[in-house]
Amino acid sequence: MTAIPAGPTIMAPPVAVWETTSAEATRAIGQLLGEACAGGETIALIGPLGAGKTCLVRGLAAGLGAPAEAVTSPTFVLIHEYAGRVPLYHVDLYRLDARDAVNGLGLEEYVDSAGVTVIEWADRAPAVLPGDHLRVAIEHLGGDRRRVTLHPQGARPAALAAQVAARHPGTGGA
Repeated sequence: MTAIPAGPTIMAPPVAVWETTSAEATRAIGQLLGEACAGGETIALIGPLGAGKTCLVRGLAAGLGAPAEAVTSPTFVLIHEYAGRVPLYHVDLYRLDARDAVNGLGLEEYVDSAGVTVIEWADRAPAVLPGDHLRVAIEHLGGDRRRVTLHPQGARPAALAAQVAARHPGTGGA
């Protein structure tokens, strides 16, 4: 088995940067993101363990009309599906260490669907991301503080990120 190259993750310049001080504030950004999604979006989440990736997905689920309380990390099952006004596909690549394992997930079917595909640990397999996607970087700043940064890759994700940035009070636009 060939290891997935970790390599540097190249990101477009950020459209918006926020510092949150609670899980609720991180979820609120996710909810605005979910409300802005129309379907067909791919969101790549990047950040260390405990950064708040799944917390943001709970907000995104709420914004899509899916049951936020049902959202859990799909680390051991790899993909969770949630029904909302558009389907939410929540993928976690943390445990995968081989390109063949990533390729065997059938991510193309999710990414090419009318649903919203959110991929945690997307930096572990950047080759599976479509050209147009929104990278969301979450950094743990200590305690309950997080920095959430939106990096759109392509025109449609740029419009999505701009819409969220315009609607979020206290946007620290980049």
